[in-house]
Amino acid sequence: MTTILVTGATGTLGRQVAERLRTEGADVRGLSRRSPSYAVDLRHGKGLDTAVEGADVIVHCATTPRGGDDRAAGFLINAAKRAGTPHLVYISIVGVDRLPLGYYTVKHRVERMIEDSGLGATILRTTQFHDLALRVLSGAARLPVLPVPAGVSLQPVDSGEVAGRLTALALAGPAGRVPDLGGPEVRTLTDLAGAYLRATGRRRRVVPVRLAGQAYAGYRRGDHLAPEHAGGSVTFEEFLDRRHRHPG
Repeated sequence: MTTILVTGATGTLGRQVAERLRTEGADVRGLSRRSPSYAVDLRHGKGLDTAVEGADVIVHCATTPRGGDDRAAGFLINAAKRAGTPHLVYISIVGVDRLPLGYYTVKHRVERMIEDSGLGATILRTTQFHDLALRVLSGAARLPVLPVPAGVSLQPVDSGEVAGRLTALALAGPAGRVPDLGGPEVRTLTDLAGAYLRATGRRRRVVPVRLAGQAYAGYRRGDHLAPEHAGGSVTFEEFLDRRHRHPG
């Protein structure tokens, strides 16, 4: 039986990856700060050697926009080497090498750390999740109007479909940087905001707002999109409908 360690196993993506791997018959170790079996804070690495020991594969889903992903990856890579170099699967984001955002810069740094580690590795980049688009729009909808960055599109992908791809990659051999995975449609934020309002029954005027800065310019250029890799099938409307029917 293949033993697979999933970091960030209580998060949106890691939880689904762990569930799918168990369905496939893998012996799954779920690692997170609150895990009952493998409670490890990757920012410090204490207890990581025990979690990694005997693992054939590590699926690294843990991440935080507050910083420190590179430090956590360093602890994980070193533990993997001490344990006998298991296959390391890493989830990243389309555009980390193009958009000047601090979080993206760190994610790209982690990619390079993994590529230079000598471990057998697989790296998958995806576009933003439907969950993120929903979080952004629901937050903005608390205002009397719903502001969105003018001229910006997203290509949201379903986290369940990403979990399915990661599961398949984890059960296969190291493949290096694999083709990106994008959602089925490139949609303007204005369009996505309209879909959100219709699905929730809210009434707001959608107001496109022009912003400044290099990151905004990159978003307008579509540096975060992968239309040539639109492998997802679940649309934003289908995601919203599913959330409405199954809010848990």
